[in-house]
Amino acid sequence: MRVPLEQVIGLAAVALLAATVAFAVGGWSAAGRKATVVPVGSFVARASSAGPAAFGHHTACGGVLQPSTMGIAHPTLPCGARIFIDFHGKHVLTQVVDRGPYQPGREFDVTDALARLLGLEGTQTVHWSYAQVR
Repeated sequence: MRVPLEQVIGLAAVALLAATVAFAVGGWSAAGRKATVVPVGSFVARASSAGPAAFGHHTACGGVLQPSTMGIAHPTLPCGARIFIDFHGKHVLTQVVDRGPYQPGREFDVTDALARLLGLEGTQTVHWSYAQVR
């Protein structure tokens, strides 16, 4: 049986993508060294949490908010983008899990689990930065 060239190229592309994701998720660089995630930039944003009222809601990134979900909602950062959040001496690596917020005066909605970890109550100013793998 002969396999069409387009199918072979497509399978090779999928394999390459899978290898890239494995390196990124596994925290290893292409050179075989343990990768380091470092903050890049320094930004300020207003953030709040919907709290337990959001549990069970489907996210724009394809998940369902659970009590243990750690992440943020942001209107333009891509789903899965990893960022650091700094608040009252806590430095947490998290990711975009939803779109929003939809309330004026806020740039981020944080999940209830992340708000509890940070000690964030109400609407507060947080510092954030992009996470870059080196």
